[in-house]
Parts: sequence; structure tokens; C-alpha cells
Amino acid sequence: MASRIYADTSVIGGCEDEEFRVHSRRLMDAFVRGDLRLVLSELTLRELETAPAAVRGVLRTVPDGHVEFLRRHVVNLQRIHGYHDVNRRLGYPVLEIRSPREVLGDE
Repeated sequence: MASRIYADTSVIGGCEDEEFRVHSRRLMDAFVRGDLRLVLSELTLRELETAPAAVRGVLRTVPDGHVEFLRRHVVNLQRIHGYHDVNRRLGYPVLEIRSPREVLGDE
């Protein structure tokens, strides 16, 4: 089973940003291939509605079967602490917030 990776708007927008393009696109390619499973929140989708067309187009490259949707945004300090508490109680690892470069093992 592919690892589930949550991506916020900055990761998707990074595909069209000179500084982050290489690693963000490599991460998106892993989602396209199904090596990783893309997890998105409703907030991320709403934020992308006003993004440039090229950024919105990035998501269209990922097959629907490789995408999972969450009802709430993950990158929020209070929620992260809550997730950590639940995960610890259930014996799961804590959530980690990483850049595409770190997810891909380039750092």
C-alpha cells in the first residue's frame, strides 16, 4: 500500500515556482504513478480555485484513484497536537510536516 502524503496549496503551487519546482514536480510524479497517495483537504481545494490555471492543472494530472480527500485542513498547530495525542494513544506514529524534498529523501 502506498504511503499517504498530505499536500497543501504550497506544495501544488511549488510545481510552478522556480525555487521549488524540481522537488514539487517529482513528488507530484510519485502521486501520478501511484507510488504515493495524495491526500488533500477541502480547504486546499478551495484555495486552488483562485490559483493560476497552471497550478490548478497540476492536480488534473493525478488519477482520481490516487487521491484521497479530507473534510478538514491538516496543517494547523492545534489539530496537529490533537492528531499526535490520538496517534500516541492508538500506537501510531506522530504526523510529520515535511517539504517535498524531504519526502523524496533528497535531504
